[in-house]
Amino acid sequence: MIVTRSWLSEWINLDGISTEDICKTFNSIGLEVDSVKTYNVPPKIVFGRVLECEKHPDADKLSVCKVDIGTSIRQIVCGASNVREGIDVVVATIGAVMPSGMAIKPVKLRGVESEGMICSSSEIGLEDIGKGIMEIDDSIGKYELGQEVSTNHIFCDDVIEIELTANRGDCLSIRGVARDLSAAYDRPIKESAINDKEDKKVGIGRIFSFKHDKDLNVNLEYKAVELGSLSIPFIVKLRLAQIEETRSTDIESILLYATHSTGVILRAYTLKDKIELRKDENGYASVYADEKLSIVGIIQEDSSKVTSLEGDILIEASYIPPEIISKQMQECKIPAGPMYYKTSRGSEPELGRGISYVLDIIEKNSSSSFYGGTMGVNNSYSEKVVSVSHQDIDEIIGAKIDTQRINKLLKNLGFNTSKSSSNGFVLVVPRFRHDISNKQDIVEEIVRLVGIDNIPSKPFILTEKNQLEDDYFNYKKKSIYRHKSAQSGFYESIHFVFDEKKVLKKYGFKTISDEQEILNPIVNTLDTLRTTLLTGLLKSASSNAKNGYASIKLFEVGSVFDENRDESVKMAMLFSGDTTKESLSNLGKPSKVDFAFFAQKVSDVIGSFELKEFETQHTLSHTYQSASIIQNGEAIGELFKLHPTVQKEYDLDDTFLCELDFEKLQFALKKAKPTSKYQASFRDLSIIMPKSMKYETIKEVIEKNATKELIRFYPVDRYSDDSLGENVSLSIRFMLRSDEKTLEEEDITSTMDAILEALNSELGIGLR
Repeated sequence: MIVTRSWLSEWINLDGISTEDICKTFNSIGLEVDSVKTYNVPPKIVFGRVLECEKHPDADKLSVCKVDIGTSIRQIVCGASNVREGIDVVVATIGAVMPSGMAIKPVKLRGVESEGMICSSSEIGLEDIGKGIMEIDDSIGKYELGQEVSTNHIFCDDVIEIELTANRGDCLSIRGVARDLSAAYDRPIKESAINDKEDKKVGIGRIFSFKHDKDLNVNLEYKAVELGSLSIPFIVKLRLAQIEETRSTDIESILLYATHSTGVILRAYTLKDKIELRKDENGYASVYADEKLSIVGIIQEDSSKVTSLEGDILIEASYIPPEIISKQMQECKIPAGPMYYKTSRGSEPELGRGISYVLDIIEKNSSSSFYGGTMGVNNSYSEKVVSVSHQDIDEIIGAKIDTQRINKLLKNLGFNTSKSSSNGFVLVVPRFRHDISNKQDIVEEIVRLVGIDNIPSKPFILTEKNQLEDDYFNYKKKSIYRHKSAQSGFYESIHFVFDEKKVLKKYGFKTISDEQEILNPIVNTLDTLRTTLLTGLLKSASSNAKNGYASIKLFEVGSVFDENRDESVKMAMLFSGDTTKESLSNLGKPSKVDFAFFAQKVSDVIGSFELKEFETQHTLSHTYQSASIIQNGEAIGELFKLHPTVQKEYDLDDTFLCELDFEKLQFALKKAKPTSKYQASFRDLSIIMPKSMKYETIKEVIEKNATKELIRFYPVDRYSDDSLGENVSLSIRFMLRSDEKTLEEEDITSTMDAILEALNSELGIGLR
């Protein structure tokens, strides 16, 4: 962002403040100064007026001029094509030394004496504003013939280039930068009244109709002008050169100048009898007449631009929220015009001020007239309110700032503090501050304007505190499970918290809601926050497989997000391919990972658990090989075999995965439990049961009817043949032990009989 001292002075009084101090202030309030350039026009260069202009008698491209320089009239030979009688110019008089080092002396040019030089902008050290000499007008303020140019504030100016962060779109204009200086120096902004010029009695509604669709989140305002003899003032030409911008026509140059000054996005069209605002084929809010004129905030069609300096035109001011236009551009990228940069970072929403500013310039530099009234559309806007208490401010800053000072700073920045109370501030955020959303942002504004160097330092208070807080235990838990995974042969894989939305949707995972989605992703393949760790592990496993690894064992502990961007921590594990390396013992043909093997590997890391039949919500899993992991009676995750189709997509061998809720994994002080000193007894029961019956059903009945002597039980064999028909034989091993004595045969028999009776009465099954 380029500003000049004289341009800033049009918006804020800088009397008594040096440019050096302004630059220091910029740096202290977060507007980093990149460079400063000062103009020093040499002495003996003065304002003059061409009284007569005649062709040189011996040169077609030279003119002989009589120039009034206040103290005298000099004859000067000039070769500029735009020199003519009646214009005010800049003259280097005899004795002047130009920035190039050339000294001005009396000379004869083709036999005609010349006493001085009529100058172009580049010849006196300014930016080049185009071919020919400078034509001075009253846009530079009051001046007198013979007055040295260096005494005029436009010609002894300082150009300051500021580096802005992406969130400070409100400072992409002279007015926006002046607002920050207003708060820093406690000097008011010079706001001229918004004047709706109505030279003609005919209202805009008589010559022009405007139709628009609803809910386009766009603000537009139109003013009709009858242009007449428009000329671009000198100051506009010079300042556009200083900010390194040019346009092909005078009206386009004036609109650019007004946009840079006010921050309002301005365009001009040849007057149409009707205009319509609607969505185009890509979903962008666009302006149409007989054909498309522009896409709001992005680009204007060349065919719709004004080229004539006379005739009826429409001046358009537009505003669209930057978060909306940025998201649309991300979803459907299209070519953008030069104003998109300002729009996407936040242009000025006060459209009337921008239109009034440009109409003032047109009025002063043309014989134009204006149609009455304006026409447009205003999208509804909900005020953003942020509350912050005095205590919050003091605690975050680490020092107490006077309440009245804070109130004044925030008011000068445009915040509405009228709803505040003695307990704190209730602030209505100005619409142009898109980057303010919470109390931390408010405190940051206070700190940058008070100045970090102005906040008193305090000595560190070194007191010993209990270090064993939640953060420590969270770190310790992650560390333990990561080490257990590594000890079990798994390698840690770390991925970005971003993922590809298209991939997540493809496999049926939930994704971040559109309202909470990332506005400016790093790349298209990382365009959303991840809602699972599984897709990242699959990509890493695929890369390993393509690099020739036959056995791939990966794990990750990391953050995932739900649809509302609420964060949680998950742990995921993956095992693909061979369970061991090739060796003599397996004859060079190691076995592939299977469900039981992978479940045991997971158990080695997280401890004992149970598996329960489960159908996943995504499509990564094999239809018949997926289970819910139960630990301490609570579901903590899922375990499954990768679907064959997905395995083929990722070029993987047999692959198993699990994803666990890390918060639910066991992490507590382990307490020793007493164990019986008496020997355990084992009994096997072979039960005939229907093939359709689940083991879980049998397990529930046994647990419900178990005596205290039954320590644990588990299935050891499943057998079926033709003689059993629709039934199968399931062998279950029971472990029994007493804390009080060695169990006798009748104790064991009593327990087994009770279990058999319960199985028979509740399920209708019994011994084989």
